[in-house]
Amino acid sequence: MKDAFGTPRSLLILGGTSEIALATARRLIIRRTRTVWLAGRPSPALDTAAERLRTLGADVRTVAFDALDPGSHEEALGKVFAEGHIDMVLLAFGVPGDQAHDEADPLAAVRVAQTNYTGAVSAGLVCAGAMQMQGHGSLVVLSSVAGERARRASFIYGSSKAGLDAFAQGLGDAMQGTGVRVMIVRPGRVRTRRTAGQPRTPLSTTPEAVAAAVELGLRRRSEMVWVPGALRWVMTAMRHLPRPLFRRLPV
Repeated sequence: MKDAFGTPRSLLILGGTSEIALATARRLIIRRTRTVWLAGRPSPALDTAAERLRTLGADVRTVAFDALDPGSHEEALGKVFAEGHIDMVLLAFGVPGDQAHDEADPLAAVRVAQTNYTGAVSAGLVCAGAMQMQGHGSLVVLSSVAGERARRASFIYGSSKAGLDAFAQGLGDAMQGTGVRVMIVRPGRVRTRRTAGQPRTPLSTTPEAVAAAVELGLRRRSEMVWVPGALRWVMTAMRHLPRPLFRRLPV
């Protein structure tokens, strides 16, 4: 169970090699999280991530999980919950895609949508149901500011995140009164190994900053977290721009 300060004692990460998720796990382990499950496709990277977290003193286990195989989600994640209560699930998987390539290859675009949205709907519902059965838990969903308003440069990815965001909001409403809560995290561009070499943008952030925001959001029992916080006001303005003007912005 969570301690008096809201720190989860057990954590399940969907997307076990995510830099943001692992930064969050490290931060929570320091704060008393003792059991961590990393769910992802079996790989040396997943094994390495687990071993590094073990050096911090946590009991870390891995479970095979594929976002693109919703038919396996209930069985795979059910095994985790069968081992004991999970205080927090961090839904952190997703792919950015390649906009130019995906526009010319509809099947590639569908794969982005299936990973970021369909896979998240399946896994999110399975985990929310399991936490509802145990009577408590937090589902933290890594969304993106890209879902606030689709941009020409990344509308396939942005639309998938918009769907995920809307789903998570609705799921949070559905879980009211059950002991389960949903927290949505909307970071700007996160500087990771995957984005190395790309130009930095204003209000970009880091995995460690997102992890700190997640921890603070848990303590405050927030429903929505922006990283950095100033993005809330920037995106409020962007959301209300007339489309002809929005198209002309260099975003």
